[in-house]
Amino acid sequence: MGDPTPQRIDIDRQERIALAWPDGISHTFELAEVRTNCPCAECRGLRDRGATIWPNDHSASELAIASAEQVGAWGISLTWNDGHATGIYTWELLRAWALESQGIVEE
Repeated sequence: MGDPTPQRIDIDRQERIALAWPDGISHTFELAEVRTNCPCAECRGLRDRGATIWPNDHSASELAIASAEQVGAWGISLTWNDGHATGIYTWELLRAWALESQGIVEE
């Protein structure tokens, strides 16, 4: 398995998150994809019940990242403009999503 820590992190708070890893793997995530797949317990529970994560009753008209903060060496925490701020996206999780979207199976 490649190192899950990206060497490049490019966040456009209105549109996307682009990550590139040292082994050449790169991926651009649209904000809606990241928000609707939030890994926090609250969002996982909502998805398990078939509820909509975003947009919801508290959603701003346009999704945006209000702030982003690196969490140690293992991930990133995002605060969304709808007030949601509890999901920590690990580099390992984001890399797995990137590989899956590209049909890459990592040994």
